[in-house]
Amino acid sequence: MVEAEKIPIVEMHNIKKNFGGLQALKGVDLVLHHNEVLGLVGDNAAGKSTLMKILSGAYIPDEGEILIEGKKVHLTSSWDARQLGIEMVYQDLALANNLDVVANVFMGREVVSFRLGPLGVMDEHYMERETERLLDRLKIDISSVRLKVDSLSGGQRQAVAIARATAFNTKVTIMDEPTAALSVAAIEKVLDLVRELKAQGNSIIIISHRLEDIYQVSDRMMVLRHGRKVCDTPVTGDIDSFREHVVAYIVGARDDFAEEGSDQS
Repeated sequence: MVEAEKIPIVEMHNIKKNFGGLQALKGVDLVLHHNEVLGLVGDNAAGKSTLMKILSGAYIPDEGEILIEGKKVHLTSSWDARQLGIEMVYQDLALANNLDVVANVFMGREVVSFRLGPLGVMDEHYMERETERLLDRLKIDISSVRLKVDSLSGGQRQAVAIARATAFNTKVTIMDEPTAALSVAAIEKVLDLVRELKAQGNSIIIISHRLEDIYQVSDRMMVLRHGRKVCDTPVTGDIDSFREHVVAYIVGARDDFAEEGSDQS
């Protein structure tokens, strides 16, 4: 019998997706292990976000199968994925800037203390206490959970979005360009947050054009090009050799899966 921890938390096999005449994914395989950070890289339109939207339930694949902890699943919505512990933090964050941190963390999952017919009273004290506990656990520095999101820095807003995604027994967190348009200091805080999530046992997939970020926090890297996987390898070596290695796959100078994927191109 295979030990539970030896079974990958996510397996995606032969995933294909078309948008009209555009073949966005041409039979992609992906494996994510427990307590692993996987960097997902590639040029624009390589298929990275499409693949992750399939895993998060936003898109339904045309072909292929998905297994979560060894069990085949059918994801037809983000709710399906969330029930299995999969959350995606999109590049636009999808935060309500006019609401405070508590309201954003519990958005769509508000806790009600009691109901009177169709009306309910939210348990503000519980949600505030749990939000403070969550930020403390993730070592997120925000002076008050009652601050409105529009008063926070870019790095703090990214941290709130990640905190919301990991607040409810999340097993897999997908981050789409989490350090885009952030200052150097804010980028480092977000990367520290990724490290903290991993230290607490989470499995994480990061989509990023910033190869330095992938190098710093990822255990393994996967490169997509024109809807195909062209590289899947541990992150090793120094940053310069790593960057040169990745760029070669991105531009098509190298392709580890060319022979087996030649009929898909």
